[in-house]
Amino acid sequence: MGHPLVVVMGISGVGKSAVGHELADRFELDYADGDDFHSEANIAKMSAGTPLTDEDRWPWLADVGEWLHQHDASGGVISCSALRRVYRDVLVGAAPRTTFLHLTGDHDLIKSRMEKRDHFMPASLLESQEQTLEPLQDDESGWAFDITPSPAEIVDEFVARAGLSEEDIS
Repeated sequence: MGHPLVVVMGISGVGKSAVGHELADRFELDYADGDDFHSEANIAKMSAGTPLTDEDRWPWLADVGEWLHQHDASGGVISCSALRRVYRDVLVGAAPRTTFLHLTGDHDLIKSRMEKRDHFMPASLLESQEQTLEPLQDDESGWAFDITPSPAEIVDEFVARAGLSEEDIS
């Protein structure tokens, strides 16, 4: 597989950043948080409890895709909700070897996590994100992982499924 190029995806509150950092650290890869690519207008909208529209997301997805493209040769890990297939298609269009690590979990567990953190995304948007989410399709590169295990355990399972080995590290 070479140096992994991974989008850690899922709705808000599933632990994308924790798992993304764990994976990036394990393989000594650059890590980016997709939230850092949002415009001030998008952050203000979400902070006010208003879901983003597709029109809000296209420029953001283009920027995330550009990051993936720039890291294609060296590998990298970025967290990005990538809720819909068309969004993931944008990312794969920018960097075709992108693999998705989709974090999934129980609504109540995710809500409790969201309520305990300091983040612009309020728990009130959880249901909107759940309704928007389209799980990975069979023809997409990646796998879904339950969020109950620790980030290290999730990364262990991802590494095994992806067939990564020591030769892929640094």
